[in-house]
Amino acid sequence: MRKTFMGVRLRRLREERGLTQVALAQLLGISPSYLNQIEQNQRPLTVQVLLKLSAALGVDVQRFSEDDEARLVADLRDVFGSGAVLAGQAESVSQAEIRELAASMPAVGRTLVALERRCRDAEERAAAFAARLGEDRGQALRTQPMPYEEVRDFFYARHNHVAELDDLAERLFDAWSLQPGETGSGLAIRLESVHGIRVVRDERAFGEGDAGTLRRFDKGERVLRLSPLLAPGQQAFQMATQLAFLEAEEAIEGLAAQAVLRSEEARRLARIGLANYFAGALVLPYRRFLDSAERLRYDIDLLGRRFGTGFETVSHRLSTLQRPGACGVPFFFVRVDRAGNISKRQSATDFHFSRVGGTCPLWNVYEAFAQPGRILTQLASMPDGRTYLWVARTVSHGRGGYGVPGKTFAVGLGCDLQHAPRLTYAKGLKLDDPGAPTPIGAGCKVCERVGCPQRAFPSAGSRLDIDENSSRFEPYGG
Repeated sequence: MRKTFMGVRLRRLREERGLTQVALAQLLGISPSYLNQIEQNQRPLTVQVLLKLSAALGVDVQRFSEDDEARLVADLRDVFGSGAVLAGQAESVSQAEIRELAASMPAVGRTLVALERRCRDAEERAAAFAARLGEDRGQALRTQPMPYEEVRDFFYARHNHVAELDDLAERLFDAWSLQPGETGSGLAIRLESVHGIRVVRDERAFGEGDAGTLRRFDKGERVLRLSPLLAPGQQAFQMATQLAFLEAEEAIEGLAAQAVLRSEEARRLARIGLANYFAGALVLPYRRFLDSAERLRYDIDLLGRRFGTGFETVSHRLSTLQRPGACGVPFFFVRVDRAGNISKRQSATDFHFSRVGGTCPLWNVYEAFAQPGRILTQLASMPDGRTYLWVARTVSHGRGGYGVPGKTFAVGLGCDLQHAPRLTYAKGLKLDDPGAPTPIGAGCKVCERVGCPQRAFPSAGSRLDIDENSSRFEPYGG
């Protein structure tokens, strides 16, 4: 374990608890001078001291996590890239300064990230309203983020793990005597015997205007209608989602109330997101799923057959396995369409792509569209030097019938290189070869790589060296 200097965080914790250095040193069984050296970053915060802190003050050790620091560093790189331009900042901020800010003053760093996001949201909405001026004059400019962005940030802050719902789902899985891979029949019985709700696959209930609708609950008739296009595992997930609002309503409402959300739309989306999380936890119960994942070396197809679910559902669930004391590989999960729109983004780790200006075309999640149905692997290195193993594959959601357009996405699942040996997808890859990873970035507007063959436009905040004798950037023609 490398030396970890967390002096400012420790000092802030002590001040929050109203303790002097002498009092805290006595609680930890160390000398006041030693504690002072830790707070001044002259000595590292050791594992032993961290465990004593947890025992004496009930502190979550995640508060001193280096992964949290890395997540903040990634967010701050956006702030001092694109965000610096919004603020009119001319002076660049180095990577070393960003890391120092994240390590020493994380609260300040998080405040800067929140301010930059509000500024970015305001700019985007101002541009949108300017484009619509004349059609919609009466609508006031809103500066708050879109509801789905607020909900995404809520899950991101929790490392994509909701312990309360995981624990409840696991207890109910056992209490209802459900079986992995065969949960659908048990959930249908639960709905009818306890709640008086019949489950039917009704093609007539889903017309042309219901594209994307998979579940419809008729309260008056007490009937849950499921789309006939759903596979058995998808049916189980939709039944589990309905049961979430019936059996886990109190937990969901409590979690939604704790979230800092600005609108009723965001709160409704949060409740839906939490219900979906509960459904995944019920169909893929934590301990059974984690044990199978470790035994099968995180083979997504084998896990899908074991639990009767699809590639996307298994991939999404793998990104949630962060229970303290029983953690899986910390994954980053993403789903994109052919145009590069990210419709799902969940992270148990610090990796993220920029919120500004698209993602990197060298990322293998886009190559997946050229080889539909095939699992692609990629070692990819980011500008900060960290390397990741990525697994990508297309998934399709068809509407059925000739000439009816379907939906195709690419699903990506990534983890830090240090976890790669635990995955079956590492077979044949040169994990120890520094030249093997593909250099990618967080998106052209915030990527500082020079000489990239796929760069679409210069990095935000950088000086543009325009040479009339060069064809590097061609704003017209070409």
